[in-house]
This record gives sequence, structure tokens and C-alpha cells, in this order.
Amino acid sequence: MSGDEYYLETVAKEKPGMRLIFIYGLPATGKLTVAQELVAITGYKLFHNHLVVDLLLSVFDFGSPQFVQLREQVWLSVFEQAGRSQLPGMIFTFAPEATVRPEFIGRTMSTVSAAGGEVDFIELTCPLSELKRRMGSLSRLQYKKLTSVALFEQLHGEGSFDASYMPEPKLSIDTSTNQPARAALMIARTLELMPAP
Repeated sequence: MSGDEYYLETVAKEKPGMRLIFIYGLPATGKLTVAQELVAITGYKLFHNHLVVDLLLSVFDFGSPQFVQLREQVWLSVFEQAGRSQLPGMIFTFAPEATVRPEFIGRTMSTVSAAGGEVDFIELTCPLSELKRRMGSLSRLQYKKLTSVALFEQLHGEGSFDASYMPEPKLSIDTSTNQPARAALMIARTLELMPAP
């Protein structure tokens, strides 16, 4: 048994591992906004996937082999180190799309589990008409998010946002009928994360 394996096994026995709340959905479903509200309830750290995407876009083209490999490497390294540091929980935002290798999901679950943690998948949905309306919002310009309705329609039509490889979510929320604070509360209640009164 290697030193790393021994460390992870020992940590898993001594203290409950990190809980990774994995919020996913199409672009403009409100993942970051809901995640920020959930941070206010849980105190968990927020790992917004666009921080890694934007970093890598400064050097590599989106979808290039180097971009895909490094993006996944950084995501998984953060999950591993967060688990090792014994964070009680972390919230990750994610948009399934064609440049993400489907095995990333299994590797995420293995990485978190190896540190004694667990992954809770939460899906955010929204009617396409509302997504298209949200595409050009100012908040989407802060990061290099998809803001073109024409490009979204093209990618969606090509099946680029296929999420069939995603595990069954513990909860699916339509953000067109649930405001971000309400959606976050629904997640906290479902995952039994409400603070004690």
C-alpha cells in the first residue's frame, strides 16, 4: 500500500469525508447563481468550473486535446486535495458538453470516494425559450460563458450538450419556476444540510 493510499484509508476511517454537491445543467440554467445561494446556507466552498475553463482558454483553444486533458486534471486535483484537507463540503458547477469525456464523472466519484467522501448530483433544468432569453445577461459576461443564442442553438441541435452519461440526480429543479434562493433551499433540504436552529 502506497503512502497516499494509506493516508486516504486512514482519513476515511477517522472522519466523515467531504460532500461534493455536483450541480449540472445546460448553459444558463442558473448553476452559479444557485450555487452561490447554497454557499450562503451551507458554508461550503464553491468551485465554479469556469474558473478553470477561463484559465485554460488564455493558452489553449476550447476543446483542444491539451485543454480537455488539463481541465479534467485540474478539476480532479481540486477534488482530491479538497477531500484530503477534510473540507466538510464543496459545491461544483458543471455543464455537460461534447468536450468533456464521459469517464470524467466516474473518475470524480472515485476520487471523492477514495478520500472517504460522497458526490450528490443535482440537475438544474429550464425551458429552452427561457435559456435563450438568459444567454445575453450581463452576469454571463463576467466569465467566458456561452452568450450567443445562435451558437447555443447550433450546439444544442448537434447534440453537444448530451448529458446521458450523467448519473441519476438526487434532485432535478426547473429554475424557470424556482428562484435561486428557493432552489438552494430545496437542495439543502433534500441533502439534509439545513443548519440547526
